[in-house]
Amino acid sequence: MAFYRQVGSVPPKRHTQHRDEQGNLYYEELMGEEGFSGDSSLLYHRGLPPAIVDSTVWELPDQRTTPNHPLRHRHLRLHELFPGDTAAETDVVTGRRLVLGNADVRISYVAARKPSPLYRNAIGDELVYVESGEAVVETVFGPLRARPGDQVLIPRATTHRWLPTGAEPLRAYAIEASSHITPPKRYLSKYGQLLEHSPYCERDLHGPGETLLEIGTDVEVLVKHRPGGQVAGTRMVYATHPFDVVGWDGCLYPLTFNIADFEPITGRIHQPPPVHQAFEGVNFVVCNFVPRKVDYHPLSIPVPYYHSNVDSDEIMFYCGGNYEARKGSGIGQGSVSVHPGGYAHGPQPGAYERSIGLDFFDELAVMVDTFRPLELGEGALACEDPAYAWTWSGRGPA
Repeated sequence: MAFYRQVGSVPPKRHTQHRDEQGNLYYEELMGEEGFSGDSSLLYHRGLPPAIVDSTVWELPDQRTTPNHPLRHRHLRLHELFPGDTAAETDVVTGRRLVLGNADVRISYVAARKPSPLYRNAIGDELVYVESGEAVVETVFGPLRARPGDQVLIPRATTHRWLPTGAEPLRAYAIEASSHITPPKRYLSKYGQLLEHSPYCERDLHGPGETLLEIGTDVEVLVKHRPGGQVAGTRMVYATHPFDVVGWDGCLYPLTFNIADFEPITGRIHQPPPVHQAFEGVNFVVCNFVPRKVDYHPLSIPVPYYHSNVDSDEIMFYCGGNYEARKGSGIGQGSVSVHPGGYAHGPQPGAYERSIGLDFFDELAVMVDTFRPLELGEGALACEDPAYAWTWSGRGPA
C-alpha cells in the first residue's frame, strides 16, 4: 500500500553480496505479501533471521467470544476496563482485553505504562489507534513515534515492541485483522498512488527513518498465530536480536497516520459513512469521523438518518468531542457503540430535531464496519452499559 522507502545500508543490486567492513556477509530477508506477488521489502540482517533456540506456548489473555444473543444494540465503556492506576502493571501487547471479534477481525483495548515484550502478529495486519499517551514503537524496520490520534499500521509478521513515554498512560484501541489492511481501492491509481480525491496522501504517512541495530542473544519474541483455526500464542527465543537490521528498502513497512490529517468529505446533504473510510481489510472497513463542516442545504438534517445495516455490524469508538447523534445515550469519551446488522439504528431521541441549523460537528470517532457478525469478548461483557438498548424507546424490557 505504501510508497518506496530506503533506510540504512543496502547494496546497489538486490539479491547480491552485501558485506560489513570486516568482509562478513549480511543476510538478506525478503518480507513480502501474497507469496511473491504483493508488496515487499528486503531487510539486511547481521544474524540469521530463522535461527531460534526455543519454542514454547504463550498463554494468551482470554480470547473466547459470546454471540450477541439476544440481538440488541450495546454500549461499552472501555475506560472501566483499566480503573485507577492498573495501567502501571500493564503493557500494550499482553494487557489487551478482547472487546469484539469474528474470524476476520478482533478489537481489543488496553491502557499501559510498561514496555511491552517483543511481539509479532503472524495472523494479519494490526491498526492500533492511540487514544491518549505517547510511545516509541520499535520495529525490525526501525522506530516510529506514536502520539495521540495516530493510527499505527503494523504489517503482518513485523516484530515490534511498544515503549510508552511520558507521564500519561498509553490508551490504545487495537484492530487486529486476519488479512492485510490497506487504503480503499477507489483511492488508489492502478499503480498504487493515492489519488486526488483521497482524503489523505503519501505526505501524511510516516515510516521509520533509521534502523535500530540492537545486539543480543537468546531474545524472546511473542508470536500470535492461528493453528487449527484458533488464535494461539508461541514464545520463540532467537539466537540473535531481531533488530539487527543494517538497512532495508521496499514498499512494505510499518507507518503512522494521524487522524488529524484525514480531510473530511462533505456535501449539501448528509453524506453516507463510506466518505469517512480510511482503510479496509477483508470483510471489514475502518472509517474516521473528524471535526468538520456539515450539510449546507437550507433544509438539511445534519445528523444521520435512521438506517438498517442489513449486511454489517457498525462499531463506533468515541475518541473526543461531542457526538451529536448520541446525546442523551450515556456515550462519552472511551465509549464503543455496537449496532449489529438486523435492525435499525440512528440518532437518539431529540437529536434529529436539534441538529437542524448546525453547521459544524466537533466529533472524533473511529468506526469499524464488519460484514460478518461480531461476537462479544470478555472485555465487552465486563464494561457493558445495560440500559443503552432501551434509550430510543425510553422503556426497559417488557
